[in-house]
Amino acid sequence: MKPFIMAMMVIGLLASPLYAQEKENEKIKASIAVLSGFSEMEENIPEQLLAISQGIIIVPKMINAGLMIGGKRGKGIAMIKGENGEWSDPIFVTITGGSVGAQIGVQSTDLILVFKNSKTLKEIGTGSFTLGGDLSVAAGPIGRSSSAQTDYKLEAEVYSYSRSKGLFAGITLNGAALAVDANANSAFYGSNSDAKTILSSSNSKSRPVMDLKDLLNDFN
Repeated sequence: MKPFIMAMMVIGLLASPLYAQEKENEKIKASIAVLSGFSEMEENIPEQLLAISQGIIIVPKMINAGLMIGGKRGKGIAMIKGENGEWSDPIFVTITGGSVGAQIGVQSTDLILVFKNSKTLKEIGTGSFTLGGDLSVAAGPIGRSSSAQTDYKLEAEVYSYSRSKGLFAGITLNGAALAVDANANSAFYGSNSDAKTILSSSNSKSRPVMDLKDLLNDFN
């Protein structure tokens, strides 16, 4: 084999993991932008809810598409809050699902799911969960004031927020499946990293990860 070809193959092998990690870094940066964008809206996610939450999922630009029979597909990140009040490193997740109704066209939606407790996300590595089935999901309260505090006593395990074209938008999540994106986690953390380990270790020194944690800690 010619030296030039061998050199190019070595460069390709070295560059591939770096490219994969950069791709996931961009997903984290997009999640930061989504969370920041929601917080800047007049009818935003109440800080009180984020302060008492034990888990969060952020999915930038989830695609909703359909012609009578619709589908959803998105990739994002999930994090849990530890007993010390600090947020974990993010794991990468996917959300997929379908719906039936009078719908047409394609829409991009930013999605945030706020969890009342972290148990579900801690166990997500054991399989997928169905929103509206395994997990009860309700539209979250909106507004800066603490008057929304009573809404946190609802029975839903998860509160959902979605935004399309800069405005709050309703979205149906019943039947959507939430699962770990094992390939993305391996690309970012290494092949031996499983979801449970990532959520419990929280050792990442990635600048985007640290920025995301700082943003979430501002709500504590």
